[in-house]
Amino acid sequence: MSAALHRLGMFAVRRAVPIVIGWIALAVALVVIANSVGRPTNNDLTLPGTGSTEAQNVLDDDLPDQANGSVPIVIETKTGTLASGKNKQVVEDTYKSLKKNQYVQDALSPYSSQGAADITKDGKIAYISVALDVSSGDLDDSQANSVLDAAEPARSTAGLEVSAGSYLGQELSSPSTRMSEIIGIVGALIILLFAFRTFTAAPLPVTTAVVALIAGLAVVGLEGHAFNVPTIAPTLAIMLGLAVGTDYSLFIISRHLLLMNEKGIPPEESIPRSMSSSGSAVVFAGTTVILALLCLYFSGIPLVRSLGYATAIVVAVAVLAAITLLPAILGLLGERVKHPAFRFLARAKEDVPKKGFPRLAGRLRAHPLIASLLGIVVLVVLALPMLDLRLGAPDDGQLPKDTTKRQAYDALTKGFGVGVNGPLLVAVKLNPVAKPDTKQLDQVEQQQAAQQQQAEEAQQQAAAAGEPPPQPTAKQQQQQDEATQQEAYLKTPASDPRLQSLESEIGKQNDVASVSQAQTDKSGNAAVFAVTPKTSPSAFATQDLVNHLRDETIPDSTKGTGMTAYVGGTTAGYIDLADKIGEKLPLVIFIVVALSCLLLTIVFRTVVIPLTSALLNLLAIVAAYGILTAVFQKGWGVELIGLDGPEPVVSYVPLMMFAILFGLSMDYQVFLVLRIAELHQGGERNSEAVSVGLARTGHVVFAAATIMFSVFFSFVLNGDPIVKQFGVGLAVSVAIDAFVVLLIVPAIMELLGERNWYMPKWLDRVLPNLRVEGDETLSHDTAPR
Repeated sequence: MSAALHRLGMFAVRRAVPIVIGWIALAVALVVIANSVGRPTNNDLTLPGTGSTEAQNVLDDDLPDQANGSVPIVIETKTGTLASGKNKQVVEDTYKSLKKNQYVQDALSPYSSQGAADITKDGKIAYISVALDVSSGDLDDSQANSVLDAAEPARSTAGLEVSAGSYLGQELSSPSTRMSEIIGIVGALIILLFAFRTFTAAPLPVTTAVVALIAGLAVVGLEGHAFNVPTIAPTLAIMLGLAVGTDYSLFIISRHLLLMNEKGIPPEESIPRSMSSSGSAVVFAGTTVILALLCLYFSGIPLVRSLGYATAIVVAVAVLAAITLLPAILGLLGERVKHPAFRFLARAKEDVPKKGFPRLAGRLRAHPLIASLLGIVVLVVLALPMLDLRLGAPDDGQLPKDTTKRQAYDALTKGFGVGVNGPLLVAVKLNPVAKPDTKQLDQVEQQQAAQQQQAEEAQQQAAAAGEPPPQPTAKQQQQQDEATQQEAYLKTPASDPRLQSLESEIGKQNDVASVSQAQTDKSGNAAVFAVTPKTSPSAFATQDLVNHLRDETIPDSTKGTGMTAYVGGTTAGYIDLADKIGEKLPLVIFIVVALSCLLLTIVFRTVVIPLTSALLNLLAIVAAYGILTAVFQKGWGVELIGLDGPEPVVSYVPLMMFAILFGLSMDYQVFLVLRIAELHQGGERNSEAVSVGLARTGHVVFAAATIMFSVFFSFVLNGDPIVKQFGVGLAVSVAIDAFVVLLIVPAIMELLGERNWYMPKWLDRVLPNLRVEGDETLSHDTAPR
């Protein structure tokens, strides 16, 4: 690898202009193609074998009109009422306008008998239930805006506020990441300026990262045509792409400047040597991150797999840019890359590396046991809140108040109860079809016959008197309509006593607010009805309700009836996702840890360091989970990051955090331990190698971790609560990783002494010899004495 990267560095220096132009052309071409064909996203909650997916299958097969669920278009008036007068007419006009929209399959007026429950008693809030012919995965921004624009009669009326919920509102409520990106980039530039003390070199890592990110995001957008890319994937890719892209370039430039400044090596030689040493470490570290992300495949969860693919693509492009675009830019700059910044920065150039980390290395060498125990105790204390961790669903009630989905959420909560925001769909397979209640049907038919006879007698009397036939009064017309609807209802399988019994039993549960009338397919083989909980979609009580319905209520009510019922809908889908992730997390952890240990064993030629690194990384990640639980689930200081109160930790956040952070933490250890191993293999004793290695690389690792922290934490400013969880979780994890790598790892290596380098002979013969750091001349002559 080292020799190949050395040759690649030489080639990049000789062909710098074509490489830079090629990268820019490639990025532009990918963006143009991706924008022209679209960048579709899809929050695929399909989980084979779960209740929510089984319910969706029933709807797709037997009730396709109900398969996409309903979308509430919420209308609220601050003055007057929606129940009468001009406002009522506006709502009716809005209903008619929505029905005419090309993407609307059906709509339900709050003034119809079926939609009577969709307007509050005081007439202040109402909603039009809209069934779209576009699924949540296929709905794009233009289609969503088209539907919302169809509500123009209400939107253009003074005093009325219109908002959209469900997946339509979600499509229109994605907070921008632009401010977070700007803050992250500015923070990285400031840190790089202090790290390099040169205006010319400081922007290079960010420039390389941005070019790679633009190309990588375009590839992720194109990936959406082959896989279901979740809506959160581009944002997560931006976070990770900026962070790793900047860090990887930082490591290569740091070695390049070291060779030029301390050894006087010219740029055309320094660049290839930097590539063969730090470039090799970048490739290895990036490969570790990519493998960790690809291991999410073993979760068996489509949404998590797609997140893994998307982020792995961005990391791969970042590595490719670091080993091709960056050396080409460095070749173009030549000696100009050393131009100093402000004088006070130039004077401080040697202070941090010569005073800070050498001093820390000396203290760790003198007191390794105290440092190790202190570090581990800190991690254990931070991890304690994780004992209460409970995975949950996203909380739309935490979205920014200027988003349409949050406005719909608040209005529906105020008017109808918080559970309306996340109804459960109970899909039922009925076999055989039950016969209608003939006695009740006879009564309705007799009532209709009597009404018809009265109408005919009135017409005869009017004809005899020479008067026009009388028109039915509004009350008579309403009675006729209700009788007709009741007859149609009784003639459908929805009147099946088994189905009615199931609805009744579910309605009796403590946390159920209401149960809707069932709708059936024409053959009478399937039915669906909605269950509105009393609690929010993200509440643990809703999670408990779903589990109770599945484990007790439904089995007891359907036993021996020939019915099979499944609890589905988006809320149930996220509950199933949390359960599935809880099941698969140990397997993914085992695979990632095993592969990482194997790779580190091959590189370091020891079994001790990989094992201690894996254990410490696991402890660090658990500590990060503890902070995540404390901040979001327990609500410790949650108001400081822009949330109204506690919320559950979204189910896939810890799993993605683990894959990302285990790979990233290995990165820092690779850069530190490779330098230590290089010195040890050059003849230094273990203690001396550890001290010198930390003194030489500590400031670079610290700068890299600080950059990553600033990039991740800048996304806490994003309005999406899921992005906030990733921002806080990844930022604190990077800080903990740096703490582990710069304090605990060297302290333990001091304690273990030469045992660090133990390698069974038989294993040494079996494993391939993969040399990462290949610049032999750096083993001694660049080490500080």
